[in-house]
This record gives sequence, C-alpha cells and structure tokens, in this order.
Amino acid sequence: MTTKIVLIGAGSAQFGYGTLGDIFQSKTLAGSEIVLHDINPKALALTEETARRFIAEQDLPFSISATTNRKDALKGAGFIMISIEVGDRFALWDMDWQLPQQYGIKQVYGENGGPGGLFHSLRIIPPILAICEDIAAICPDAWIFNYSNPMSRICTTVHRKFPQLNFIGMCHEIASLERYLPEILNTQFENLALRAGGLNHFSVLLNANYRDSGKDAYADIRTKAPAYFEKLPGFTDILNYTRKHGKLIETEGATERDAMGGIDSAYPWADRTLFKEILEKFNYLPITGDSHFGEYIRWAYEVSDHRGILDFYAFYRNYLGHIEPKIELKLKERVVPIIEGILTNSGYEEAAVNIPNKGYIRQLPEFISVEVPAIIDSKGIHGIKLDMPAGIGGLLANQVAVHDLTAEAVLNQSRELVIQALLVDSVNDKCRCIPELVDLMISRQSPYLDYLK
Repeated sequence: MTTKIVLIGAGSAQFGYGTLGDIFQSKTLAGSEIVLHDINPKALALTEETARRFIAEQDLPFSISATTNRKDALKGAGFIMISIEVGDRFALWDMDWQLPQQYGIKQVYGENGGPGGLFHSLRIIPPILAICEDIAAICPDAWIFNYSNPMSRICTTVHRKFPQLNFIGMCHEIASLERYLPEILNTQFENLALRAGGLNHFSVLLNANYRDSGKDAYADIRTKAPAYFEKLPGFTDILNYTRKHGKLIETEGATERDAMGGIDSAYPWADRTLFKEILEKFNYLPITGDSHFGEYIRWAYEVSDHRGILDFYAFYRNYLGHIEPKIELKLKERVVPIIEGILTNSGYEEAAVNIPNKGYIRQLPEFISVEVPAIIDSKGIHGIKLDMPAGIGGLLANQVAVHDLTAEAVLNQSRELVIQALLVDSVNDKCRCIPELVDLMISRQSPYLDYLK
C-alpha cells in the first residue's frame, strides 16, 4: 500500500535504523515512500546510505530519500514519526537532575517528572511545536507519532496549540508486561487480556484475564508478583555483570534474568523498592520501575532504589555510547501496527497511546494527555475508557496543575509561569530558592531556554 512516511530525527541511528526495520518488515506498507529528515547532514547521510544498501541487499519494495529541509520532507506526508533531542543530551540531563537536588529538591531521576521533567520539557517542546506548525501548514491530515520525552507534557502542549492535528504519543514501556507476566503466570502472553493506563511512565495494570478460561488473572498476579520481582535482577546487577564480563546486555525483548543467564538479583527488589510500595499499598502493578514512576511522587525519594537508578543511568549512558544499531526485518515498536490498522481498518486494540483525555480517566481533565488503550481503524485512534481506582487516580491528579502550567509557560514564553509550575509540583517542597534556580537553569541551558522572559 503506497504511502509517504517521514522520519524526523532520522540521523539518530537508534531511532532511524530501528524504525526503518519496523517499516521494512511490513507487507501492508510495501511500496511506500520513506523520507528521512534531520538537521545533522552527516548523520542523516549515514542513515540514508545504510537504508539504501539494506533495501538493495534485501530487494525490498520501498523508496528512500533524505533531506535537511523539513518543509520539503513533509509535502504529501501521510504518516510522520518524531524522535528528537536538543543539545548535548546527557550534559543537559545532568543539569536537570543535579541542579534542583543542589537546591534541596528531592527528585529521584529528572527526565519526565518533577523539576527535571519541567526543564526537559521547556527545551524540547518549542522545536516540536515548530515541527507541528509546518505540519499544520503542509500536511494537516497526517498522523504524527511522537517518541520524544517528556511524553505527556509534550502531547498536552501540542494539543493545546494545535488541537486539529492527529498527534499521538508512543512509548514502549507497556512492553514490560509482555516480558514479565508470562513468567509470573506460567502462560503465553497471547492468553492474557490486559488493560493498563494512567500517564506516560506513570501507569499501572488495571485489568488482567485469562483468555482461555475467562477467569480473572489479577489475583494470581498479586499473589505471585512479589516473589518474582524480589529476585529479578536489576540494573545494579546488570552494570556489575557488564563491568565483569566486558559485554553489554540487551534487555529489550527478554527479562533481565534471561539476559543474564538465569541468575537472581543480589539486591532484593532491585530497581523496584518504590514499585513494591505501590503494589503493596495501592494493590496495583506499576508498568515501570522506580526511576520513571518515582519522578511523579514526592515520597518516592524515601523508598526508591537510588543505587539502581544511578546504575541504570550509568549503564544507559554507556550502552548508547557503545551499541551499534542495525536495521533488522523485525518488529520492535508499535507504530507500524497502528499505521497498518488505520490503512486496513483492522479495528484491533492497541495497548497504549498518549492522547487527550476525553473522559477516559475520570479523575483527570480533558486537556491533559493520558496513556490509555485504543481501538485502531480507518477513522483513527479511539481511546478506551478505564475504571481508574481512587488511590491511583489521586496520584495522577497531582500532575494536573504542573502539566497545565508547563504548557502555558512554553506557549507564553513566561519565566513567571515556570516558577509557578515548580511551586505547584508536588515533588517540590521549596519556595524562596525557586526563582534563583529558574534563572540558573535559563543561564546554564542557553540558548534553549533564552525564550523565557
């Protein structure tokens, strides 16, 4: 089926190569035109060269082109995928994480939630809005899939500025259920009917049933998950293994235990000491570990596995510096099935998309982007209403004001609203030092935050 697919940020080999492999394995998308775009011409040329060689070697029915001109790339686009960062990713991330901590704010990570998530949002949302402005002018009916973080703040702001666009946030965190639940329940993943939701990196499994019997599976999860996760290796184990054996471990598509040859963790509840508290006190299974889930909760600092979080960051930074991405005819992400579902009117249920809340989660307003399952057909992406328990809904509701003010701060280019966003954030318990922290971050992260006045 011929269509035009544009990859924005294709100079990143991890995004570009992986996404190309997803597209190339699709029979439905055979014959499609793929346009690669990046602002880095050298990185873009390498991705293009690799893609052309792969198409020729595999005799694939796709055409490929590349351009640094975004407006040219977007002409006639039916589907657009965005994965970008600005500046030196890890140097800026270090500032997001460490500078607020220097001022006494006890955030556990600094990528998506808390003060770190705010400053990350303030840097990355303006260039994504610029991309969306071009899309609105050139190909307004295209479907846009965003991979960049902080996902929920990006999506919330884009929909406020461009409510007419088909802008969807995508995250692979939901795939953790596919890795862990079959081992916990001793059944094939295909035998499980699951629904999860919340905010991106802040969601829980809500329902689980066995397809063969129709029986509830959540009782078994609650009974068996603690013993399973207590012994599951975490990133401290993985980092130690990597340093000892001198090889990187690939955990995507396998559990950490499988990747390390079946060993148990040397640290109880590795990466999941906060996860344990949520499971025990709220009675629901988080989708992700402490580093992400803990970004949104003030008391997470007390109970999170800080060693595991620091070791994950060290491993991830090293992993991206040494991994050699390659194009494979293998489906790794979930965007291509969504595109296929739209083109073929399949009506299948997708496990997680980030879209504006239209009553899907009753505790949250319509303007905030939520992560929910959805039905995919030729008319688009239709979110599914979830029965969110009061306790989890309360945790989610703590994010409403900071998401609102993040969007307003960007759209109004307002330093004052940035200060207010920090002051309403439940992760922050400081007041007088906040204006100084904001001014320091604007100065240190110039030119990306210079627009804030």
